[in-house]
Amino acid sequence: MKRRLTSALILMMLAASLSACSSNNNPAAGNNGNTGNTGNTANDTEASGPVTYPIQTDKKLSYWGEINGNLISVAATHDEIPFFQDWQKQTGVPLKFTAPPTGQVKEALNVMLASGDLPDMIEYNFLGDFPGGPEKAINDGYILKLNDLIDKHAPNLKKYLQDHPDIDKMVKTDSGSYYAFPFIRGDEFLRVFQGPIIRKDWLDELGLPVPETIDDWTKTLTAFKEKKGAAAPFSVVSKPRFFNESGNGAFLGAFGVTRGFYQEDGAIKFGPAESGFKEYLKLFRQWYADGLLDKNIATSDSKALDGNMASGETGASVGNAGGGIGKWQPLVEGNDPKAVLVAAPYPVLNKGETPKFGQKSQAYASEGTVAITTSAKDPVLAVEMLDYGYSEEGHLFFNFGTEGVSYNMEDGYPKYTDLLLKNPDKLAPAQAISKYARGSYNGPFVQDQRYAEQFFALQTQRDAVGIWKNTDADKYNLPPITPTPEESSEYATIMNDINTLVDEMTLKIILGQEPLEKYESYVDKMKSLKLDRAIEIQKAALDRYNAR
Repeated sequence: MKRRLTSALILMMLAASLSACSSNNNPAAGNNGNTGNTGNTANDTEASGPVTYPIQTDKKLSYWGEINGNLISVAATHDEIPFFQDWQKQTGVPLKFTAPPTGQVKEALNVMLASGDLPDMIEYNFLGDFPGGPEKAINDGYILKLNDLIDKHAPNLKKYLQDHPDIDKMVKTDSGSYYAFPFIRGDEFLRVFQGPIIRKDWLDELGLPVPETIDDWTKTLTAFKEKKGAAAPFSVVSKPRFFNESGNGAFLGAFGVTRGFYQEDGAIKFGPAESGFKEYLKLFRQWYADGLLDKNIATSDSKALDGNMASGETGASVGNAGGGIGKWQPLVEGNDPKAVLVAAPYPVLNKGETPKFGQKSQAYASEGTVAITTSAKDPVLAVEMLDYGYSEEGHLFFNFGTEGVSYNMEDGYPKYTDLLLKNPDKLAPAQAISKYARGSYNGPFVQDQRYAEQFFALQTQRDAVGIWKNTDADKYNLPPITPTPEESSEYATIMNDINTLVDEMTLKIILGQEPLEKYESYVDKMKSLKLDRAIEIQKAALDRYNAR
């Protein structure tokens, strides 16, 4: 393929030298980018002019991707989702969709790759979920390196990355390879969406402030148990990693550590092997013994947590502004009309300190990105179609859907219609938005803050973002680094064993099945499992990232 591409490039450069002025430099001759008019093929690498949408083409491309979880009970296939039908109309490119079984995306991808029968496009997290990372997926011949294609046929994405060099650095590999059309959170407001949540009505009734310090939390949870009769004062979803507090280790940060790797003073550290983790275990071990934690904390899932919040068994948790406050507020009101859920700041040891850690995502999210496979019948057409999401029109479409249906433009502001916010079929806003747009989840586009301003219907949700963002997470969190394919394989083997050990340690010590003093022996075991080597790999990857 590389030889064919090189030969074609030479031929096209010769042809271009004879006609450059008559097409590429003339916006009116933008049909050069419209595949249906020019017959672009997989080997066509001549730069396109501006693309006019919808593209005129009779070609049909194939697209493989998971259906968003909000729509599992709403639609069985992409063809039943208005957004995906309208996407084809907007771009002019017909698509044949295939969706992997829910919860089996990795397995389905592996089967597909092994079969060699690949679609034109794959929506998948190649950075986080592909063994060896995106560079290996390119080297193994599954997906295309997109540098030339983006440079010549994706003017909208190209301009966005040129205007945002910090994000451009994130969306490619250490060697400079672009591998997918990225999902980008277009504003700081969209990067923080999770943190501690508490019953404000209970606090007011008990004369307590919103807790800030660990001591505040101990006092508050004790009052919830003794004076409100809460059987599980604090509870969280414990899966997939045991007791990871919904993924961000909200209370870990008070002790200066987090659940995974982080950077500090030029070094890479692994939270569970640092002394602060022992202090965290000590606290939660005591809370569990005192009945301040859900007694079923080891097995709690989202359904159990929803039930505890609704019944008043639980008065505090960790969750999202949308899927936490937004979901639980009507549940708690159903049992107690005066109930109010609000965000609490990430805990600290001493009042006035800034939390060291907290949930804060990168501007680039590797989920929902779309790669073009080496089997693509017409990579240029695929690139032109995907580039629509980064155009002005595509930005509005991805975030808000179709004007006049799912949103109306009011004084320059794209306002969701009642079809989304007060759905006649009783769909929740998260479901309705996912049905007609992609603003509420990832994909090949730049997410717009105005989606969240409307999705967060409650003032308490909007306030939550401002409360939770007050951390130093940016300083300590690692950027989207990429170990080499060789490093990645070794790293995965090491960390699979270490993460299993950390789960075991956390569970047994917090539940009182082993003494706190066993912590040191667990750290020794981590080191025997080559933790130092994993840190070396992370540090090397960070150094390469910083050198990009």
